[in-house]
Amino acid sequence: MTIKEAILKSLDDINGLTNYMEVHDHIVKNGYYDFGSAKTPPATISALLGDFIRNGDSRVKRIKQEGGSYAYYLTKNEQDIGIEILSGSTETTSVKLPKVKAKTYNERDLHKLLSSYLKNTKIYSKTIFHEQSKYGKDNNQIWTHPDMVGVKFLNLQTKVSQNFLKSINRVDTFKLSSYEIKKEINSDSELKKAYFQAVSNSSWANYGYLVAFEFSDSLSDEMERLNQSFGIGIIELNANPYQSKILFPATYRDLDFKTIDKLCKINKEFEQFIEQTDRLMTAQERYYKSTEKELDGFCDDYFENDTEIEKYCKEYNIPNGE
Repeated sequence: MTIKEAILKSLDDINGLTNYMEVHDHIVKNGYYDFGSAKTPPATISALLGDFIRNGDSRVKRIKQEGGSYAYYLTKNEQDIGIEILSGSTETTSVKLPKVKAKTYNERDLHKLLSSYLKNTKIYSKTIFHEQSKYGKDNNQIWTHPDMVGVKFLNLQTKVSQNFLKSINRVDTFKLSSYEIKKEINSDSELKKAYFQAVSNSSWANYGYLVAFEFSDSLSDEMERLNQSFGIGIIELNANPYQSKILFPATYRDLDFKTIDKLCKINKEFEQFIEQTDRLMTAQERYYKSTEKELDGFCDDYFENDTEIEKYCKEYNIPNGE
């Protein structure tokens, strides 16, 4: 049987709430699937269980446990498990599951994944470190700074057309974007808090995005409503950054130069990002390549190949279904 068939068979055998490690152990014990020389079979099981949920496979469901981990079960076994547990009326601590030492990742570990995704779409991006801001300890400034900023230049083929556009309106030669990044968003309240944080700290940009590694399946309608009302786009980040998806596109807005000026005063890295962007826009043709290389070096690192991605996700404990 395939590895996914082995997972479904194990969930059926267990016939109750279980986690990825117990599913892995059950597969190995019963010989349902030969992992061969695979180095991290439990991580593969974890990622594939997540895929059932993300892809809307109705055969598998899950509930969140205390501490943020998930318990999985087959939909057809729902009545056997006990509706009081699934509805949350029973304490999750009463559900006896094998204890797994969960190594998790930090929010900023996702930045390199996002920068790689953006680079693939011709966007230069840069992390803005809030703690380096002059007002970093002022709670009134907490929703002022974006997590990452990006710039995309209009790809005109000839220098004549580029200069012509610049002479008409320099603003039209590039687009600036702002990104608010979260590890996961599991509830309506979490979504609203993160979304309006993105609204607040992207008011200066042409495009604003809320980015998360995982969104709860139940939030799609509310995400669509917020997107239509406020125009902030939503990106679902993937461990393979090139499989990341724009769930809802951002609405274009004119730049707010007063806020850009404020951010430049507050944060030196943001100021340098704007300065580097301006230098590339105004560079003479003979200096364009070197100035572009300078901007690329200033911006965040990104992955060169899939091997680097796999190694990075393993090192930082980012779930990877590859």
